[in-house]
Parts: sequence; C-alpha cells; structure tokens
Amino acid sequence: MRLDRASGVILHPTSHPGPYGIGDLGPQARRWLDWLASTGCGLWQVLPLGPTGYGDSPYQSFSAFAGNPYMLSPEALVDEGLLEAGDLTAIPAFPPGHVDFGAVIPWKLGILDRAFTRFRRAGEPSLELAFGEFLRAEAAWLDDYALFMALKDAHGGGPWTDWPPPLRRRDPALLAAARAEHATAVERHAFLQFLFFRQWDALRAYAAGRGIRIVGDAPIFVAHDSADVWAHPELFHLEDDGRPTVVAGVPPDYFSETGQLWGNPLYDWPAHAATGYRWWLDRLRAIFRTVDFVRIDHFRAFADYWEIPGDARTAIEGRWVDGPGTAFFETIGAELGELPIIAEDLGELSPKVPALLAAVDLPGMKIFQFAFDATVDNDFLPHLYPEQCVAYTGTHDNNTTVGWFAAAPPEERRLALAYLDSDGHDIAGDMIARLWRSAAAWTLTPLQDLLRLGAEARMNIPGRLGGNWSWRYAAASLTPELAADVARLNEATGRCRPDRDLQAVTRHS
Repeated sequence: MRLDRASGVILHPTSHPGPYGIGDLGPQARRWLDWLASTGCGLWQVLPLGPTGYGDSPYQSFSAFAGNPYMLSPEALVDEGLLEAGDLTAIPAFPPGHVDFGAVIPWKLGILDRAFTRFRRAGEPSLELAFGEFLRAEAAWLDDYALFMALKDAHGGGPWTDWPPPLRRRDPALLAAARAEHATAVERHAFLQFLFFRQWDALRAYAAGRGIRIVGDAPIFVAHDSADVWAHPELFHLEDDGRPTVVAGVPPDYFSETGQLWGNPLYDWPAHAATGYRWWLDRLRAIFRTVDFVRIDHFRAFADYWEIPGDARTAIEGRWVDGPGTAFFETIGAELGELPIIAEDLGELSPKVPALLAAVDLPGMKIFQFAFDATVDNDFLPHLYPEQCVAYTGTHDNNTTVGWFAAAPPEERRLALAYLDSDGHDIAGDMIARLWRSAAAWTLTPLQDLLRLGAEARMNIPGRLGGNWSWRYAAASLTPELAADVARLNEATGRCRPDRDLQAVTRHS
C-alpha cells in the first residue's frame, strides 16, 4: 500500500464534548469534522470502536466485530423517533472534562432501553425493515454476539468461563433453549448494534463529504471474555474449561519494567491456516466496511509474539514464538486485494518484523517522542524517516508532548531543544511543525498536542488499571484561529487536502 502525503489528528469519539457524560456520534462529532476539514487535514484516527467492559479499555472488547453502544447519540435517537425530547431533560450533572464511566453507563443504558422499548411498541416500518436487513447481513457474527451479551446479562456480567459447562461448551440444545428464553435481551443487543452502525455509517459519510478519511484501530488479539473466543474456541489455545493455556503480552520495555501482561488468549495459528484464515477474512472485511484504513496494534505478532503461561503473574516469564508470517498476508491479500493497513511496529523488534513489513509492503510507524533517548542516528528522528511511514508526535499510549517534555530526563530535554532549535516555550507546536516537515507520507498528532495540553489530558498509561480512556476536550477549544494555524502548516508542508480552500482560512484568521 502506497500512502499519499497527508496529515491528521488522533481523537476517539468518546472524547467529544456534550451534555451526556461521554462523547458520541452525534452533533458534536459533526462539528469536530467541520473543524478538522477547515484545517486542511484529511485524516481522522480513532481507537477501536468495540463495546467495552471492565477497565473501559477499547483494546479489550466483547467483540472484534461489534460497536460500542455507549457512543450512541441520544439526539439521533430523538430524530429517529426512538426517544422524545423530554427523555433528555433529566440528565445527571456529568463532569465536562472526563468520562465518569461508573455514572454514565447506567444512565446511558437506561436511555437505550427506553429507545428499544419504544421501537418494539411502535417502530417505524422503514426502521423495522432496515433492522431486518441488518440482522440478515450481519448474522455471521451478530447472532453469537447478541446471545453472548444476553447470557452475560443473565449471569451477572461474569465471564463466560464461569457459566454452566454446557453453555461454556456451546451445547446446541442448550443454546437453542437459551436463545428462546432470553429472546428479548438477544433482540435488544442486536438492535443496539443496528443503531450503532446506522449512526456510524452516517457519520463516516459526513466525514467523506468533507474529504476526511477515517483511520481505524484494531488490536491484533481479542479479549478472552468475548463472543469471538466463546464462539470459536477451536481457534485459540484454551484449556477444556475455556481458560487460556498461554496469553499475550510484551516483555519489559519502555513502558514497564515487568512488561505488560495483557491476558488475551493466543491464536492457534495452524487452526486458522486450516480454514484459510476465514475468521480473519471476516474480521478484516468488517473493519474495511467501517473505516478507510486500519492500524493493527502490535503488528509484530504476525512475525513473532511473546507467549506467557496462562497462570503467570507478570509478563517477565515468557518466550518468543513465530507468528504466521507472509503466508497469512498472501492468503488475505488474494481474497481482499490491496490491504489498507498500517503496521504498529514499535518496541524491541526482531529482524523478522522489518523483513515481514518489506515483504508485504505495508507502512510502519514512527513516534517523535522516542527520538531523544539515544544518539543522532535514532530512527525516530524525522530527518531519518522513510517516505512510506506514518509518523506521530505520540499516540494514545504516550504522555502528551507537553507532559512528556516536563517529565523527560534533562539530557532528553536538551537533545529535543537542540534538534528543534527551540526554547521550549511551545514544545508541542515545535514538534508538530518539525514532524509535518518530514518526508513521512502521513503525519498525525493527538488533539491534546494541538491544544498544548499537559499530562492531565493523557488518554492511557499502559499497565495502569483504572483512570484511563476518559479524557474529553472542551468544545470552545476548537477555535478558528487554531484551525487557521494548522491550515497554514499543512499548506507550507504540502499536506493539505486537494479540495481545501486555504484562502478562505487565511482571509478569516
């Protein structure tokens, strides 16, 4: 895949402002796209869009195919006739600057229950027809997902490995009985997915109409407590009771002295190969129907991955195991054609990883914040970037640039100031400007860096349980003046969308 010269911003939909406690796919998301289009940027990168559970991490989802109903816009539900304006009058006093998941989830679920009840009682015929078409089109994953979620509800939200053995083993007769017993709950979960993709497809079309392409994000591994593992245990390394024999993570690295113990079950790659990688084909087709490009998190696991015993307490104990390599991409490419994939190839890499990237012709990533802990030949310095790469000031896993600089060791700060020829007064702006002037085809920055925010706006601290994924921006921070600054930088560095009228921006700045 060859990338054109472009720029963009990383921002998850949950970070949008608004009165409903969590960013959603409604009017504020459209205002964001209007503002982004005015900057000349052509890329909006999001985090994974799947439904979240304990810990609220979008990288630990109940499904690799489903969408997160917490992102549903209440205003759009009013427009659909599924809610009345009065349903949105008694809104709790949610904090404006962050998501209080403990408060917002029960309120949002109550609103969604009300919408589902109204649909069942007096749904518009056109909406009923569209829902029926959605059920048929997405049955391959949706049937298992909706039943899985209904069963989780019936078992107090506990993991599927704690369910009665016949349900864990998916006994056909018991599954049929459960589907009948929990029919209303199954339909409700399916309906929420219908609403999610209805709203998301509309938002994506709005983005396309403004020349914005959406970059998605997909973790290579799936959560153990997910419909994917429950429905396809033969594709993972599991014990007879469903618990993983080995799990995913990374050894000690930049982020953690004991590594990261993610706990995701590892794929049985020979089992996947025996099916022609059918599950992966289905997953990628679903992703490419949702976004224009996708960043695959921890891409290196296709080359080799850190295998940790299922009962380990940290990620220190483990071993490197070969991934499926080029055979996977040859099969996938033969079915799907050119793959619009960005490879997250960060961390300590074996020679197998760059060899795989070269063989499958996919762009990798560069992180500017990583450039100052070594010598002048550090590969993360922008003057050394290859053209076909995607470069970032930082990502959701990094501190904000202002926060990083404030906490960096003195030698890193000195190197950064010297390289940027900066006095440090606007370190985020200086790094963005230098990144944009690099050869990298794509450059992106978190919105936090455009807004010059500090560590208080960080999205995630890897390895920390709780307190992540909650940052939200203030609507007033997306100013015309900032848009004009970004537009001028895009024009100066050849990154403006071809359809962008920069004269309009500069005249009004």
